[in-house]
Amino acid sequence: MQDVSVAACGSYGQEEVLSALRAVLQPVGGLDWVKPGMRVAIKANLISAMKPDAAATTHPAVLAAMVKLLAERGASAVAGDSPGGPYTAAFLTNVYRAAGLKAVEDAGGELNRDFSVKEAEFPQAVEAKKFEYTAWLDGADAIIDLCKLKTHGMMAMTAATKNLFGTVPGLTKGAYHYRFPEETRFADMLVDLNEYFKPRLCVVDAVWAMEGNGPTQGRPRRLGALLASKCPYSVDLACAKLIGLKADDVPTLAAARRRGLIPQTAEELNVHGDLNAFVCPDFDNIRHFHAIRFYGTGQSAVHRLIGRVARAALETRPAVRSDECVGCGKCAEVCPARAIEMSRKLPHIDRAKCIRCFCCQEMCPKGAMKAKRPLAARILDRR
Repeated sequence: MQDVSVAACGSYGQEEVLSALRAVLQPVGGLDWVKPGMRVAIKANLISAMKPDAAATTHPAVLAAMVKLLAERGASAVAGDSPGGPYTAAFLTNVYRAAGLKAVEDAGGELNRDFSVKEAEFPQAVEAKKFEYTAWLDGADAIIDLCKLKTHGMMAMTAATKNLFGTVPGLTKGAYHYRFPEETRFADMLVDLNEYFKPRLCVVDAVWAMEGNGPTQGRPRRLGALLASKCPYSVDLACAKLIGLKADDVPTLAAARRRGLIPQTAEELNVHGDLNAFVCPDFDNIRHFHAIRFYGTGQSAVHRLIGRVARAALETRPAVRSDECVGCGKCAEVCPARAIEMSRKLPHIDRAKCIRCFCCQEMCPKGAMKAKRPLAARILDRR
């Protein structure tokens, strides 16, 4: 477990962000590890070609401020990501432009232009013993995980740990969803990626977070904070507290806790700053009923039947709002399980094929695909 730091940052004004970033880094060792001549990769969250004020991507002001702090220590910085879509120069150039990443170049940093891919072997992994990754990270002496705090259809929350899924090349992501369809296995795979790449520092942009139908089509929610830690799981546990979640609510945190990487609760973290000052008690989360994973795992046919019934009655699933759908077919295009077919310009989901990866919900350009919680699960929540 590592220390976690939180600092107020009321806006994305250049000077305010720079001051807040200095303040949040100092208690966790700052950038003392950075030496002149180092090349540092800044792994941003650039999930889609969306403007900064949508709160879907790491804000360019925070990225630019990090570039400046690295330059002060004589290091060069390169920022990048591999969002869902082709991992090509044309696709990423459009994402960079939309997300306002010219600010990174204006601050003296680079944007990744190396779109080669390599394969890693990681025998110590729980799930991802072999995986493909974006090779630009090999050219760096260290990685800084600079992410955005948002809700997430499959993982409930995305921050530092989930951000490392962007090391997997864009179109390959669908195959990984299909390879690790259960949320526990997918979460273990994400922890494996973090254990392999070992980011030297994790910073969370929670100045404006995203609530509701995240991680792309939710609503911006001002939290007014930056968080930092050397440990992605510790800073994520603090983030979960900010938005009213516990470790059991977030599969990546549950996976990290199973490995002994974080404590049971956020209250056991060594936090610098007043975390409670930024807690948002009415944050609109995507909740899941994870307890049903205990059903249907044994040999008994009765237990397996109970598991199937429980999943059907309680599990959050993607569902389309027909009045918001424009019939673009993006959901069917990105579905790794091929569970969606378009009929009369509306998507129809084959529930027997659906693996609940929420790729359709994540990549829907209009937010028409929602993470829907069944009535029975909502009633249990109230009880």
